Amino acid sequence: MLIRRRWALARRSLSRPDEIAYYLGHAPLDVGVDELVRVAGARWAIEECFQAAKNECGLDEYEDRRYVGWYRHITLAMLAHTFLVAMSARAAEKGDPPVRVPWSSSSPWQKCGDSWQLTHPETFTPSLTC
Repeated sequence: MLIRRRWALARRSLSRPDEIAYYLGHAPLDVGVDELVRVAGARWAIEECFQAAKNECGLDEYEDRRYVGWYRHITLAMLAHTFLVAMSARAAEKGDPPVRVPWSSSSPWQKCGDSWQLTHPETFTPSLTC
C-alpha cells in the first residue's frame, strides 16, 4: 500500500514580497520538496497552453449538453492546437518567419499577445502590432 501525504507549498514573489501563492498537493511520502516545487511551477505552462487553445482553437466555445459531445469537442480542439504548435515549431526550425494574418477589420478590438484590447475610438488605426 502506497502511503501519501498532503502538502501545502507557499511561494513568495521576489519582485513583490508581499504576494504569496499557495499550492495544495497530495503525493507519496518519498517525494521531495524539489519535485513538488517543479510540479507546481509546471502549472503555468499548462495554463498558457489552455489559454492558447481557447484563443486559437475554440476550446471554450462548446455548447453541448451531453458528455460525449463535450468530450469530442475538447479532444478535437486540443488535437487542432497540438497540430498548430507542431507546425509552428517545424516552421521555426526551418527559419521561416512567423505567419501574421493581415488586419482587415474595422473593429476597435485588437489582439495583443493572448488577449484582446479595446482601442480608444478616436485613436483607432488598424495595425498588426500591439
